[in-house]
Amino acid sequence: MRIPRLYTEQTLSEGATVKLDKAASSYLLKVLRLAEGATVHLFNGIAIDDQYGYFQATISNAAKSVEITVDQFISESNSSPLKITLLQGVSKGDHMDITIQKAVELGVTEIIPIICERTVVNLKAERLDKKMRHWNGIINSACEQSGRNQLLTIHTPVKFNEITLDANQTGFILQPNSSQSITASASPLSISLLIGPEGGFTDDEVQFSKATGFKPVKFGPRILRTETAAISAISILQAQWGDLN
Repeated sequence: MRIPRLYTEQTLSEGATVKLDKAASSYLLKVLRLAEGATVHLFNGIAIDDQYGYFQATISNAAKSVEITVDQFISESNSSPLKITLLQGVSKGDHMDITIQKAVELGVTEIIPIICERTVVNLKAERLDKKMRHWNGIINSACEQSGRNQLLTIHTPVKFNEITLDANQTGFILQPNSSQSITASASPLSISLLIGPEGGFTDDEVQFSKATGFKPVKFGPRILRTETAAISAISILQAQWGDLN
């Protein structure tokens, strides 16, 4: 049986006892039907001596609120050697959720949600706070499932004209009418990938991105949905210069 992994915001150290919240306790007891003495893995996304990993732990109290005794720290670096920053035009409903979830699984380092001219999602004040909590919940869950120990960072959304490209980054913007595919003169260590919302980018946004240093690229003759474009592009980047290189 696969050992369950749980994310917690709590501080973890060898020998400490951690009390889980209602949702995590219910998952272990009612869904997985674990009992006292069962082994679980805990992680909080915080490096120890510059090493990411997880804690092997044991259920010490299987009451309504599960208590877990933290045992040994296991260093496990499974981050991609390629730093990918996904600048994603905010999309509607579960399209954005799927993009974030798959970006975690595929090893993206950080996501910067972009408010584009064709973005239709309202992200103001209280709604934005709720959306950020929702997105971070998706990230935590995807890290649990994928075995990722370093959390993906998601930033507060910015307007399109606020995007930048660092001097050490290679930037790509997905454009169906481009004549170029993804290429680089040398193996990049850091890539910024710019993907539009459902309606794509406007001509002004494309021109702004090009002036900022992004190179327009395409994937074949078909137009991809925004979430498909993100998954496809990240997979290609990892195959060429990252996890599978």
